[in-house]
Amino acid sequence: MEEGYRWICLQFCSLLLIGCFAPQLRASSDTIFYESFDESFEGSWIVSIKDDYKGVWKHAKSEGHDDYGLLVSEKARKYAIVKELDDPVKLKDGTIVLQFETRLQNGLECGGAYLKYLRPQEAGWIAKEFDNESPYAIMFGPDKCGATNKVHFILKHKNPKTGEYIEHHLKYPPSVPSDKLTHVYTAILKPNNELQILIDGEEKKTANFLSGEDFDPPLIPSKTIPDPDDKKPEDWDEREKIPDPDAVKPEDWDEDAPMEIEDKEAVKPEGWLDDEPEEIDDPEATKPEDWDDEEDGEWEAPKIDNPKCETAPGCGEWKRPTKLNPAYKGKWHAPLIDNPNYKGLWKPQEIPNPNYFELDKPDFEPIAAIGIEIWTMQDGILFDNILIASNDKVAESYRVKAWKPKFEVEKEKQKEEDASAGQPDGIKGFKKTVFDVLYKIADIPFLTKHKDKILDLIEQAEKQPNLTIGVIVSIIVVTLSVLFKILFGGKKPETVSVETSNTGVAGTSSNQENSEEKEEQNDKEEDTTAAPRRRSTRREN
Repeated sequence: MEEGYRWICLQFCSLLLIGCFAPQLRASSDTIFYESFDESFEGSWIVSIKDDYKGVWKHAKSEGHDDYGLLVSEKARKYAIVKELDDPVKLKDGTIVLQFETRLQNGLECGGAYLKYLRPQEAGWIAKEFDNESPYAIMFGPDKCGATNKVHFILKHKNPKTGEYIEHHLKYPPSVPSDKLTHVYTAILKPNNELQILIDGEEKKTANFLSGEDFDPPLIPSKTIPDPDDKKPEDWDEREKIPDPDAVKPEDWDEDAPMEIEDKEAVKPEGWLDDEPEEIDDPEATKPEDWDDEEDGEWEAPKIDNPKCETAPGCGEWKRPTKLNPAYKGKWHAPLIDNPNYKGLWKPQEIPNPNYFELDKPDFEPIAAIGIEIWTMQDGILFDNILIASNDKVAESYRVKAWKPKFEVEKEKQKEEDASAGQPDGIKGFKKTVFDVLYKIADIPFLTKHKDKILDLIEQAEKQPNLTIGVIVSIIVVTLSVLFKILFGGKKPETVSVETSNTGVAGTSSNQENSEEKEEQNDKEEDTTAAPRRRSTRREN
């Protein structure tokens, strides 16, 4: 009896221990990779030896915390560093969560703060030579420069027909937070082909990998493409209207009549000073002591407005003003009539796309390494708490434990700084809300054509608060104008037919794979290479 009682107690204690530690065991098993940077990165992360990457990485504390991270320490540099995983991570089965923190301690005007999740080295790259060309599976994170302001999500997917890897960019990605606080970026890849993008645990974007509405270009190519060999017939007339061949210019139509003529009825105002110049030499100006007539030329006093003209209606020679010519008609053109031979806008015939394929799920490449390869004009970018997990609850727990306490401290410190600067919390919070709303407006799909201009206006308002109201009005005007055009009609955009090669729409060449990255880097190069012109300090003779 006593032995039976002891056995029951042992079983109960075992079950109790399992119940207590089961969540930790599960969290541990669901954490595929985690880097806290509590210890130095040297020896575990590999810095690229490529000549282009001169930026120095440092193991440093986040400002105001005892927490360490990986720091971008110099301005206007290229940086590249990579961490090889023990085993490649397969993305095809189950949920995969990609998450990391970044803090833009000195802001971000032009630079990237994104991560690259790299394919196995069999794809043709070496860790110590990691660079912009190293093949990645996914690129994720903030990027901001000029009109670019977005949290990238780019998937490189292999076309099974051609074997080429194509960059597929998430459409209408969220904007980068505009403050200097620590933010956590999360991408959740679900087995139902859904993608979720979170910033600070808040969902900012949901997309479907197989939807043409969510990725550009779509993962699944179109079934048909324009026939590259189809040519427009010579007699094809695309003119909807033509000049009336029977119209005749009226006999009284004078094409040579000027638009404006002298106003004969105008009279010179009384008190006009004909003999006084509008500008005179500044009587108080003196020739500089170091002025050399031989080297600098004859010195001339600068001009100022003639004070006598301030009280007079005008100075100098008076001339009659001009007015619109009532007889002006301009060049005569025959009125337009419907073209009897109009056939519409010509388009090449559609043919089956040789690169078309069907897809039930994305054919994700495995992740063998995590790399940071950026070019930034700002220093002080800090990366921390890089996570790959198979459960979004695990990512949430890391946000609560590792990110949230730092963020709350930084927010409170920001409030104190604003208060000491004489800016009440209410005003600061209101301004942040306003800019958050403006950034969301810029992300509205039907404003895509105007997004660059809207983001430029928002950035100007952030730097110059006195412009904020004007910017808000401008964005509202643009939004309403576009909306009214959509609702009440307007000129529809012409369909442009583009000649394509035999490889079809999906056949993007490998040389184009990094096109957007290179264009953005070129923009950053221009920012640093464009030197301001020196202003001449001497009068031209």
